[in-house]
Amino acid sequence: MGFVGLFCATLLGLVIGLARSSKNAPARLLGTIYIEIFCNIPLIVQLFFWYAVVTQLPNPRNAIQIGHVMLTGRGLHFPGLNVTVLSAVVAIAIMIAALFVILWIAVARRFGRVESARRRLLSLGVLVTGILGAAVALSWGRIPETPLVSLPELRGLNIRGGFQLRPEIYALAFAITVYGAAYIGEIVRGGFKSVGRGQVEAAQALGLSPWRVFSRVRMPLAVRAMLPILINQYVWLIKATTLGIAVGFSDFFMVIAGSITHSGQTLELIGILMAGFLIINFSLAAVLNRVNRAIALKGKQIGVAQ
Repeated sequence: MGFVGLFCATLLGLVIGLARSSKNAPARLLGTIYIEIFCNIPLIVQLFFWYAVVTQLPNPRNAIQIGHVMLTGRGLHFPGLNVTVLSAVVAIAIMIAALFVILWIAVARRFGRVESARRRLLSLGVLVTGILGAAVALSWGRIPETPLVSLPELRGLNIRGGFQLRPEIYALAFAITVYGAAYIGEIVRGGFKSVGRGQVEAAQALGLSPWRVFSRVRMPLAVRAMLPILINQYVWLIKATTLGIAVGFSDFFMVIAGSITHSGQTLELIGILMAGFLIINFSLAAVLNRVNRAIALKGKQIGVAQ
């Protein structure tokens, strides 16, 4: 939930921040309205609102259907794979590793002198290897005597087959995304405002196109300015996932709460909960702080979050 929330909030926040920083008056107005609304309503109130919305969707017999995707008040149903959990985890891990290697090839200094065509060919090879490895893992974990792809379909009063996301999951993900994007949008706007006008004018004087000015000058400098603040926001959003217990999302917090009820070992289990969040948030902050130090410009960087 933390990964989904951070990823979606960052993408939406980038769009909102760009809208707020643009010269287009309607875009600035829409960005301002979005931030003023969602920044000033508490996250838990938004969570209850979105949960109420998704639970009022039609029943399975009247499901909203787009292709093989079905949306009801009981959840979101879409095609799935008849594979074991272990093979699915291995396949996802292989693809994530391949993407990290491709990113490393794109930014590592040791590949800086390699021709662009060779770098693209190497990245394509890594991508194909990752896809083949994920396919092998899924084939290895296929459940016997079942089709590889399972499609959702109405059977009786419910939908069977495929993969189902419970309303609690995407209501919480949507609330974190919408709420977090409002703050990230302001951070992005501040990052772009910190870029000196002289640097932009110098890039334009060199004859760079507007896209190259944005991608080669404004964006890199803005990221350096906004990353320390983004680290704190990301850590806060990870902690905000515990609000899912208010709508019945069975997360780490709810599991601990249920264990306390059944065992009575309150201090020990609360300690496990605290240690778990400490490890998650410390690891996230450590990785991002390492990135922040790697891209920092000497004498120009704001102190990093500790």
